[in-house]
This record gives sequence, structure tokens and C-alpha cells, in this order.
Amino acid sequence: MQPDKLIMMANQIATYFKTQPGTGQAESVAAHINDFWDPRMRAKLSTYVETDGTGMSELAIEAMAFIRVPKD
Repeated sequence: MQPDKLIMMANQIATYFKTQPGTGQAESVAAHINDFWDPRMRAKLSTYVETDGTGMSELAIEAMAFIRVPKD
């Protein structure tokens, strides 16, 4: 999957959770990604954020701290 598609999907998830009341939106974004994304997708997103991150929303970047990234 191309990074552009992953960025769009992560940003859409972040946009949804940003509108939810309370705190913990970054954790909610991460929980959704952890539950529904393939480990390879999570790894690719992590690599992208570490090397560039252009186009990622602030909330999606915050969520990376809570996303389970598989080890090689």
C-alpha cells in the first residue's frame, strides 16, 4: 500500500476522533489502527512518520506513540 493511501486513512481516522468529547483522542486513533490495520500497514506508516511525516495530521502523529509497530 502506498504511503499516500495510508496517510489519507490515518488522517480520516484522526479527523473522526478529534470530534469526540473528552481526552484521549490520540489513544483512540491508535486503538482503531491497532485493531483494524494489518501489521505491515502499521510498520509502513511508522517508517513514513519517522522519515518524513509530510501530510500527516497532528493528531495522527500523536497517535503513533500508542500504535503497536511490529518488530522485524
